[in-house]
Parts: sequence; C-alpha cells; structure tokens
Amino acid sequence: MNKQFLEAGKIVGVHGLQGEVKIDPWCDGPEFLVRFKRLFDKDENEMKVRRARVHKNIVIVKFSGVDTPEQAQEMRGRIVYIYRKDVKLPEGVYFVQDILGLEAVDKDSGQYYGKVTEVFQTGANDVYQITRDGKDYLIPKIPDVVSGIDLDEGRIYINTKIIGGLFEDEN
Repeated sequence: MNKQFLEAGKIVGVHGLQGEVKIDPWCDGPEFLVRFKRLFDKDENEMKVRRARVHKNIVIVKFSGVDTPEQAQEMRGRIVYIYRKDVKLPEGVYFVQDILGLEAVDKDSGQYYGKVTEVFQTGANDVYQITRDGKDYLIPKIPDVVSGIDLDEGRIYINTKIIGGLFEDEN
C-alpha cells in the first residue's frame, strides 16, 4: 500500500440483513469517515459507499455489490483505506502517517534528538513520542514547543528552551 492511501478503519462485523458492515474508525472519528463516497481495500481496489451513518462510536456502511449478510461477513477483518487526495486538510494539520519517522531537531542549533515513533491524540493537543537510543521522550505538539514541521525535509523543529533539559542524558 503506497502513501497515497491511509488506514481509516477496520471492518469489525455485519449489521442487519442487507449486507451492511460495521467499521471501527481509526481516523478522526466516525463523523469524519461517513463523509467518504469511496473507500479502498489493501489492494487499492475502490469500494463504492452507497450509504454510511454513525451508530454510537462505529460507522455502518453499505457498499455497492454487497447485498447479503454472508457477503458482508466475508469482509470482516479487512482494513479500509481513504485516498489522500479525497481529504482537504487545514493549514498546519498533518496526517499521523506523515509525522511518524520525522527527525526531531532543535530549531536553533539543528541538534538531532531522535525520531517521531508515536503520536498520541490526547484531546487538548497531540503528544509526540521521540525515540533516541531506545529511550522515549514525550513532547506536546503546541506552538511553543513544536515550532515547525517540514515534511519535505523530514523534520520537526523543537524549541528546547521551552522544555528545558528533557533530552539531556541522565547520569
């Protein structure tokens, strides 16, 4: 799967008798996922969405060509993907997939602190896990701390003056 396709959720069950499936959303929530008129499978095959709705914290989807519970059951366990160009992100908002693996460097000195290995979505702000030499550091993704992200350079820029000696080795 190339980077043009982003994991959006997993088909976790069947709903009703008309071939609808339940999708556990892995994206910004069920409300985000129901906006798409097409999803994709791992082989990049398009699956047309005839209808979709939110039910509690999952999405109920009726795909074209899936008309029985048996056909829907065959889809259970599949990961569904969205096409990157089907999403318009606001300025300064990034896909988690694009943040993972970026090098964390000091905004002033350019000193290398590690790579982004995890993004935690806490509600108030995201938290980036930076890993270096097997040790993990957590930094909040707030403007005072993360001063910039450059996907072309593969870097996030950190203002270490704000977070003090977080990256200093403990001896």
